[in-house]
Amino acid sequence: MRIAYLDTIGGIAGDMTLAAFVSAGLPLDELVAELHKLPIHGFELIGKHVTRNGIVAMNIDVQTPSEGQRRRHLADVHAIIDGSTLSDSVKSRSKSMFGILAEAEAKVHNTTPEKIHFHEVGAIDAIVDIVGAAICVERLSIAQVFSSPIKIGGGGLINAEHGVLPIPTPATLEILRGYPVVFTSLPYELTTPTGAAIVKGLSSGVLENDPIKALEIGYGAGTREIPELPNLLRIVIAEAASSQETDEVHLIETNIDDMSPQLYPYLIEKLLASGAKDAYLTPVIMKKGRPGVLLSVMAGPENLDGLVDLIHAQTSTIGLRIQRVGRRKLPRRELTVDTSLGILKAKVVLRDGKERITAEFEECRRIAEERGLPLLEVLQTVERELSLR
Repeated sequence: MRIAYLDTIGGIAGDMTLAAFVSAGLPLDELVAELHKLPIHGFELIGKHVTRNGIVAMNIDVQTPSEGQRRRHLADVHAIIDGSTLSDSVKSRSKSMFGILAEAEAKVHNTTPEKIHFHEVGAIDAIVDIVGAAICVERLSIAQVFSSPIKIGGGGLINAEHGVLPIPTPATLEILRGYPVVFTSLPYELTTPTGAAIVKGLSSGVLENDPIKALEIGYGAGTREIPELPNLLRIVIAEAASSQETDEVHLIETNIDDMSPQLYPYLIEKLLASGAKDAYLTPVIMKKGRPGVLLSVMAGPENLDGLVDLIHAQTSTIGLRIQRVGRRKLPRRELTVDTSLGILKAKVVLRDGKERITAEFEECRRIAEERGLPLLEVLQTVERELSLR
């Protein structure tokens, strides 16, 4: 399986991503030709080789007309992407990344993704960066994208559409919520909202210790010279030994026979809300023939202590069994899709090089409640539309 590994030496931005992919082997003319399938005009990609700390890298400057800075809604961006002659895969990935941007901006500004006005990220250069990243993944036949923990700055300020903002910007940090990051003391915007959305939209997570065979290596340079580190994004195109992901979790178990059944639904909700990867109940027959329940909770190492404390606080148990277990998982990523019933979150599962898209049940339930529709009708409509992608 062919993968791409994003090594965020100096963070990640949209232009750095395009430059790194070009450095790794995608001809710039081919990327430009694909981008010209978008119904927008007047932009140019100027590529040149630069040196950062003795390393030769590609730098790409996306030059746009002044019209490129107009404000757009998410629907406007989707119309541009849908109005292109790009492949369905590129369209889907591009809209997913813009959906991630819209959700983050909406959270920061306390509004909805549909109402949010894109400022910098709605400009032509941001559209070129995001759609260009999706094109690069397709043209280089990359089945999965992984990354290092994302390096972000800290302690500085930046001028933006809304005024002076802290680094990292609220949108960048919101996008990377739940994704491994590394704070630095460097007062620079190492990772931009566009770069964060590219990672969150394309990446299957942080690359573990599975062996890979490096095939091509590319370096994309940021504009700024940073004395403290090379301002570079490194991309490694590699062959992975397996298409399945592996990790380890802690399995917490305990038998309970003296609690009211009314308490269990609340307990499961609390466990999942507190970071459990899964939590479930199994009926068991305990000593003296008493019926009981086996509580099983899967926890990452970062949430283990908190979940143990929660179980002791919310149940009558006095002892827990904890063991480390390995998991093998099909690659998956989150996707934001635009359907006839509205924007919703879905997940994409990869198996044998083929993607399967399924909507999150809670998202369908939300739409059913908001629109006053039968849940079954919403599920059938969404499933039908996703099958056509």
